[in-house]
Amino acid sequence: MALDLEEQEQLDDAKAWWKQHGNKVIWGVTLFLVAVAGWRAWETWQRNQAASASMLFDQVVQAANRGDAKAAKDAAAQIMEAHGRSAYATPAAWLAGHINYEAGDLKSARAQYEYAMQHARDDGARQLARLRLAGLLFEQKELDAALKQLEGAFAPAFQGLEGQLRGDILVAQGKTAEAREAYKQALEKLGDTSPLKPLVEIRLDGLGG
Repeated sequence: MALDLEEQEQLDDAKAWWKQHGNKVIWGVTLFLVAVAGWRAWETWQRNQAASASMLFDQVVQAANRGDAKAAKDAAAQIMEAHGRSAYATPAAWLAGHINYEAGDLKSARAQYEYAMQHARDDGARQLARLRLAGLLFEQKELDAALKQLEGAFAPAFQGLEGQLRGDILVAQGKTAEAREAYKQALEKLGDTSPLKPLVEIRLDGLGG
C-alpha cells in the first residue's frame, strides 16, 4: 500500500534522524548494558570476597582456639593482604596481634595493632586498637609515643582504661601529680564492678592519693 505524502515525509525524517543519531543511540545502549553487566559482576565479586574473608576469619579463630599460632597468623595475614577493606580485616589483625604479643613477638604485634587502628571501620574498634598499641608502647618504654596514642577523645566505655594507662605512663615518667589526676579520673569513669577499680585505687594510694 502506497504511503501518502505526510507519511512519506515522516518516514524520511525518521531515516534522516537515525542516520545522524543512530550511532549515538547504539553506543548509549551498549554502554548502559556494559555498565549493568559490570555492576552485577562487581556485586558478585564483592559477595565472593566477603565469603572468602569470612572463611579465613573462621580459620583464624579456630586455629587460635586450638593454640596453632602459625595457622592463625597465616590466615590473618591472608585477610589483611587480600581483604583489607572487609569487616574481618581489623578483628583478624587484632587476633594476630594478641597471638604475637603472647608469644613475645612485640614487633609483629605492634605492626598488627597499627594495622587494626588504620583499617578500623568504626571509632570503637579504632579506640581499642589505640589503647592496645599504647599499652604495648608503654611496655617497650616508648613513653612519649604511648602517651601520643592516648591523645584525642575516647568513648565513655574506654575512658576508665585510658585514665589508668595514662596514669601508669605518667608514673614511669616521674610525673606524680599528673599521674594522680589520671588515676582519679579513671576511678570516676570505671564502674563499681570493674576489676580494674581496686588496682587503680591501690596505685593511687601508693602515690599518696
